[in-house]
Amino acid sequence: MDLRFAGRRALVTGAGKGIGRSIVKALHAAGARVVAVSRTRTDLDSLVRECPGVEAVCVDLADWEATEQALGGVGPVDMLVNNAAVAFLQPFLEVTKEAYDMSFNVNLRAVIQVSQIVARGLIARGAPGVIVNVSSQASQRGLTNHSVYCSSKGALDILTKVMAVELGPHKIRVNAVNPTVVMTPMGQAAWSDPQKAKAMLDRIPLGRFAEVENVVDTILFLLSDHSGMTTGSTVPVDGGFLAT
Repeated sequence: MDLRFAGRRALVTGAGKGIGRSIVKALHAAGARVVAVSRTRTDLDSLVRECPGVEAVCVDLADWEATEQALGGVGPVDMLVNNAAVAFLQPFLEVTKEAYDMSFNVNLRAVIQVSQIVARGLIARGAPGVIVNVSSQASQRGLTNHSVYCSSKGALDILTKVMAVELGPHKIRVNAVNPTVVMTPMGQAAWSDPQKAKAMLDRIPLGRFAEVENVVDTILFLLSDHSGMTTGSTVPVDGGFLAT
């Protein structure tokens, strides 16, 4: 399947590391013009060196006013990947206000804000568009010490469906991908303990965690015209975890 995005402009949040960085590189290689958003300037600088022509925007998406200032005039965007997220792992009885506020500010509120900016621009131009929200298998299963993370991703899944309902008449498709543990450098570090990893792997029928390209390939498909009749969906990339 040939996925080419020449002539299209994409915006990717959480673009400095991991899945977001790989999405930027894949879209750039496929001919898209890409706006990469991250709160870490050094990550953006190295990304631009790797992918000349990528536009870098450095902003903390937890800050509503700063985000509006940084992205309010971003210009025409055809494709949006809401990938930025934070994860604070705390037992339920120890959940803090700070962890709650930051998690929902980044994992949900920023998705609303950035998607509003992009969708309003698409509607004003009368142009079709597509939005992909990066969710998690944690949106649909209770995981120990993940109270706030699971809650924020569960909210993201239903937000995806509401966005699809409201934006569909404007020819804007909205879907989510729901990966299992992904073998980014952060994922490798967090799940390097064999005992911890075994407990999760035993719940995955395919018996392995996802590689970054598994998630990126799914996102590219959802961004492409090959998924032109798909909207409001949450697409697992989980090796069967959610089927158990």
